[in-house]
Amino acid sequence: MARLAWLTDLHLDHAPPEALEGLCREVEASGATHVLIGGDIGEAPSVMGYLEAMGERLRRPIFFVLGNHDYYKGWISQVRQQAAALSARSPWARWLPASGVVRLSEEVALVGHGGWGDGRAPDLATSRVRLNDSVWIGELAGRFGAELKEPLGRLGAEAAAALAPSLVSALGWAREVIVLTHVPPFVGACWHMGAPSNAEWAPHFTCVSVGEVLLEAAQAHPGQRITVLCGHTHSPGWHRAAPNVEVWTGEAHYGAPQVQGVVAVSAVGEASWLPAGRAASMMPRGA
Repeated sequence: MARLAWLTDLHLDHAPPEALEGLCREVEASGATHVLIGGDIGEAPSVMGYLEAMGERLRRPIFFVLGNHDYYKGWISQVRQQAAALSARSPWARWLPASGVVRLSEEVALVGHGGWGDGRAPDLATSRVRLNDSVWIGELAGRFGAELKEPLGRLGAEAAAALAPSLVSALGWAREVIVLTHVPPFVGACWHMGAPSNAEWAPHFTCVSVGEVLLEAAQAHPGQRITVLCGHTHSPGWHRAAPNVEVWTGEAHYGAPQVQGVVAVSAVGEASWLPAGRAASMMPRGA
């Protein structure tokens, strides 16, 4: 039986050196055979080093996507090239967009992409929020407000276009597909302090383009289930986007990376979700 430890928003560059060892021990204690990391691992100069260190320490497959902080002090294009190169040479680290569909069992598949806050929820024009993405990411540096509409929309559309073929392929045979991403694909999953984010923040913290791909695929395959694991907002929650689509949003605290929960895939192919931390309390009773 496969056991997948889900981690997200580790921000190891904001944690003391011993935090990585503590996190690895927590993964080991969970009994995980595989690790899922939903982005914001470090920053551009450090993220690949953290992934290599975790791989050597844990010595089990690590499937990861990248978050916006992973591009800080660098360029999106360069960090993605480094992720692809690491995935090609490492015996442990696997960047999901480059890995395509991962078969976890005869009936459970894993796919993923980091996504991006694409400015479409409801519309970037209504938001006065300024993120450090416009300071620290090369492709976005110096762009604020309306100037971000085109690049954010393009990044979201690129994420959706990259994820869609893998998702469709997986649903061609899998009864359940686990989608690992960084940015919540629905406003209802964009949690902050126990409620979905408002119109000021949601454009930066929701990838509407990926959400559209998920709903289209779910509607075309009503008898199959899609489980989304995301982060980015640092607040935990659970959201049902469609009868066969549920979204778990992980929590995060700078300096204290943690295991969000474990997905257990049985020998007969069923996947069961074992949440940890406050995420468990956010799920409606009987859902």
